[in-house]
Amino acid sequence: MDPSILQLTAKHRIDGLFDPALTEWDDFSGRWSVAFESSTDNAIGIFKVSSTREAIGTFLTTTGDYRYLAGRVDGNLMRLSAFDGAHAFLFHAKMLDDGTIKGDFWSGNWWHETWTAFRDDDAQLPDAFRETSITDESKLGDMVFKDLEGIPTRVLDLLDESGAKARVIEVFGTWCPNCADAGRELVDMRAKYGDDLAVVGLAFEVTEDFDRSVRQVKRYEERMGSDWPILVAGLSDKAKASEALPVLDRVRSYPTLIFLNERNEVEAVYTGFSGPATGDAYTEQRARFEAVIEKLIRE
Repeated sequence: MDPSILQLTAKHRIDGLFDPALTEWDDFSGRWSVAFESSTDNAIGIFKVSSTREAIGTFLTTTGDYRYLAGRVDGNLMRLSAFDGAHAFLFHAKMLDDGTIKGDFWSGNWWHETWTAFRDDDAQLPDAFRETSITDESKLGDMVFKDLEGIPTRVLDLLDESGAKARVIEVFGTWCPNCADAGRELVDMRAKYGDDLAVVGLAFEVTEDFDRSVRQVKRYEERMGSDWPILVAGLSDKAKASEALPVLDRVRSYPTLIFLNERNEVEAVYTGFSGPATGDAYTEQRARFEAVIEKLIRE
């Protein structure tokens, strides 16, 4: 079976995502410092609960966000879920007597872990511009991957052909919802900065079937409305992606954005992406991207 296919069944309903259980309920609204069982990195939970107990929110992590989650609160239990075509998520959050949260997280039918949280209005993630470092900038010149016609193509040649002063190498996957959010942001910034901003995409896909990857990339281009070249760079496994990109200390997240000047010198590397579901974090991230791009254009 294609590893990108998830079997599912669906039932139409109009009365909410979860059946109501109790008339009294705890208020989960606010900003929470979150620790997932599988990670040593802290995360942030942002939740809003309406007067009718409908809940929305997301989790921000060092590799990206969980996008739009929705559900409801019953008693001391909040349930949130999402299905975006690539991931099926379910979160349970139980409010304890001391005001902290003990929760469960399921992804599809293959992953479960626990998580805990406490209220923290000042919770912040590490700076995404400081998470990934450049190990050997000279390796940029050795980055050669196949274009959609199967022709080996040098990444820096594509950037040089653009003549742009600000340049971005987008490390992504067509299977990755956070990458789709980042792709839409790049489309918007390309429209704003025009020929002063060039983008080259490096697609890391779920199989080694080149023809399948090309089909996925073409669908992605059509859906995003992107106008930049995309090369098929390899498998999405992060260890293998790190081997394919020795210029980085390692690939931590999809997407990863590498910002370069017109001399193809690295200005910055941004790890992950906070999508529109994150609210202020998304707005602030866009401002930081534009600050880097406009600095490169002025040089």
